[in-house]
Amino acid sequence: MKTIISNGKIITPRGIFEQGSLLMEEGIIKAVCEGPLDVADANYINAHDNYVSPGFIDLHVHGGGNSDFMDATAQAFLTIAETHLVHGTTAMMPTTLTGSNQNLQDVLHCYEQAHSSNTRGAQFLGIHLEGPYFAMNHRGAQDPRYIRNPDKAEYTAIINEHACIKRWSVAPELDGALELGNLLSSQNIIASIAHTDAVYPDIVQAVSNGYSLVTHLYSAMNGVIRRNAYRQAGTVEAAFLIDSLDVEIISDGRHLPIPLLQLIYKIKGAAKIALITDSIRAAGTTETKSILGNIDDGMPVIIEDAVAKLPDRSAFAGSIATADRLVRVMWKEAGIDLSEVITMMSTTPARIAGVQDSMGSLSVGANADIVLFDDQVNIRQVFLKGTPVFQTD
Repeated sequence: MKTIISNGKIITPRGIFEQGSLLMEEGIIKAVCEGPLDVADANYINAHDNYVSPGFIDLHVHGGGNSDFMDATAQAFLTIAETHLVHGTTAMMPTTLTGSNQNLQDVLHCYEQAHSSNTRGAQFLGIHLEGPYFAMNHRGAQDPRYIRNPDKAEYTAIINEHACIKRWSVAPELDGALELGNLLSSQNIIASIAHTDAVYPDIVQAVSNGYSLVTHLYSAMNGVIRRNAYRQAGTVEAAFLIDSLDVEIISDGRHLPIPLLQLIYKIKGAAKIALITDSIRAAGTTETKSILGNIDDGMPVIIEDAVAKLPDRSAFAGSIATADRLVRVMWKEAGIDLSEVITMMSTTPARIAGVQDSMGSLSVGANADIVLFDDQVNIRQVFLKGTPVFQTD
């Protein structure tokens, strides 16, 4: 069936077509243009002047709908995928937390089963391992019981056994972390800098050893610090100075204030920034208390001020954001052009994940993963490979 979305504000790599049309067939985008399209035997969908966007891509998500990937069940995976889909996310990287080796193995084994049965939720792009190789003093809400230095025998066995691993977040200053970065890079796995006590020279060395991304910039890392009375540039400044580094940011309006979101955009630009939720199981719910990580062994958290915190309020504990909120904050509060925001929510994440040929933009030949939303970023309709999977009344 040929389907045409018409009368929409279509967000394309060439700008927004105010009265555009999009043709999709067999799950693929076949044409995008300004003005109407006239195609014989096509089914027409009136966008009613809503925005027509590529599906949102979340490279860092832990949970939603009262489920966490660390629960290590296929149902948890599917619940999270379906929870975020209705908020515009059409693809995601399921993300772990620092946990026991057995729990991590269970999650990895569960991925393939869930991946094959996921037909109506956000598509899975591979596993993102966040930890357990972190700096203890920048652990944030990561469970300190399991934080440790890289173990070559351990990580080599994990990588060899699980082809689903697409990204690993590590503190690069730890003993053995540079060797791990080189191995990840050689296996086409994204090596990402996270929960780190590194300063500028450490990051320069990390980049030379395969690290290419900074996990949730500003969170769980150094800015300018003093050591032996002398100021040193930290990971934050290194991310700004090293052009090759991509960064991801939690743009929920809580983890980073609006001026910092604007600063990151001004320095790095949309082509180097991925917006992420870092959401936990409370995302998409109205819970005021939750569990970070495995339901049986995770850490209690509280939900207040539209964010998750440790009970003593000493640190954030992930977010409860969904992707539509990220877009809304960057567009409506930070004042960034919507086309640039969608680049950060779709196009740049697709490029980082290596799926830019099939996802991340409304381009001819790409998958018809499409989101319709209004001028307040309320999601109206979602398509996965041309199939409608969500629609509001």
